[in-house]
Amino acid sequence: MARGKRVARRLGAWICFADESGISLRPARARTWARRGTTPIVTVAGRGGRKLSLAGIVAYRAGHEPRIIYRTMVHRGRKGEPKGFGEDHFADLLDATHQQLRAPIVLIWDGLPAHKSAKMRALIAARPWLRVYRLPGYAPELNPVENLWSSLKRSMANLARGRIDDLLRVAKNRLKRMQYRPTLAFGFLATSGLAPP
Repeated sequence: MARGKRVARRLGAWICFADESGISLRPARARTWARRGTTPIVTVAGRGGRKLSLAGIVAYRAGHEPRIIYRTMVHRGRKGEPKGFGEDHFADLLDATHQQLRAPIVLIWDGLPAHKSAKMRALIAARPWLRVYRLPGYAPELNPVENLWSSLKRSMANLARGRIDDLLRVAKNRLKRMQYRPTLAFGFLATSGLAPP
């Protein structure tokens, strides 16, 4: 991590952490209020096979407010439809991030096979403004984006969603709110035990 910070300082780059997650129509369980002696029941109308895939980046740079950038992908259970983000999707997300931040990027992410493939290595090599570092294996607690997903899923617990489009709408709404609260992004970094750049 320290090497990534030094490179970012030298290049005037943003330090970006990336990760992906998924949410299904089955809601996460959490504590809730109910009348004494009455167990709350959350009915779920969703069918299996449908899920929402999320890819997110939390970007930090000294002297700037942190940024949260994300992309969504809906899997409706159709044959031949991608179930998650592939190399091209990650490349599009990185290009959009670079366009928004208007500076070089030092990217830190995990060892997902799509992050290490030959195609991804070629896509990274074609972007001179990008430096990539990998998180150590089995260390998700070092990635602030994991805290972003945790916060998002906690805010959606016990929420009964009827259709996948409802899930998409609610997730985008919650993520948009997080984008306008930079203190949350600093909190995600602090929870991971890393110091701000």
